[in-house]
Amino acid sequence: MQVQHAVAREAEAALDADPWVLPEQPIVGGCFVAFARGEAGPGRPGDRAWAAAVIWRADARGGGGRRVDGHLRGARSDGRPRRADDVLAQAVAAEPVPAAYEPGLLAMREGRVLAAAVERLPQLPDVLLVDATGLDHPRRAGLALHLGATAGVATVGVTQRPLVASGALPSLQRGARAPVRVGGQAVGFWVCTRTGARPLVAHAGWRTTAETAADVVLIASTEAARTPVPLQEARRVAREARALAGAG
Repeated sequence: MQVQHAVAREAEAALDADPWVLPEQPIVGGCFVAFARGEAGPGRPGDRAWAAAVIWRADARGGGGRRVDGHLRGARSDGRPRRADDVLAQAVAAEPVPAAYEPGLLAMREGRVLAAAVERLPQLPDVLLVDATGLDHPRRAGLALHLGATAGVATVGVTQRPLVASGALPSLQRGARAPVRVGGQAVGFWVCTRTGARPLVAHAGWRTTAETAADVVLIASTEAARTPVPLQEARRVAREARALAGAG
């Protein structure tokens, strides 16, 4: 927990000194961990994990459709996960994790293997989407902050619901958003990425504000799916890597 308090202080200083600014067409990364069948959930130290990281360039389609299967290239028979043709690069790291999951300590379980996958990318994205929280955390130090500090890249967390923050849902119209707060501070936004679908939470992470996080999540998503494209692809690649290893 002392490490988390230190990361929270570093994150605040980094945001004050060098806040990340969203470019017109950002290169957005995403990362995800898949565990061997039966080793998800709380798990144990030594569980087998496959982490994937991808980089994807946001374009000017304005939230139009994207057929995932129509983008895939290659075949799993060559021993590697397939790559979508709108993904610039992807990388996988596979290793046992050092810890079981404990609430508020996800970085201890997943941080190392995610950092390894990000480090294997040929270039860093402008901003990295992480399947975790950021400032929305009991000590203001979710996994998105830890990973950003370690990898040296701006991050945004994306989750299904807040961790300790609260806030009313927006309308179910693509682009609608509403803040989630901890102690009066906006630490993220509910963001409706697909009309009619339940919103996601975009979390302020390393060098990003809650408002910027919401903008990134919307830019990186389309009406074809609720989850932003880089996270969709990272999840698929991690699961394909796991399957190719015969673990599920």
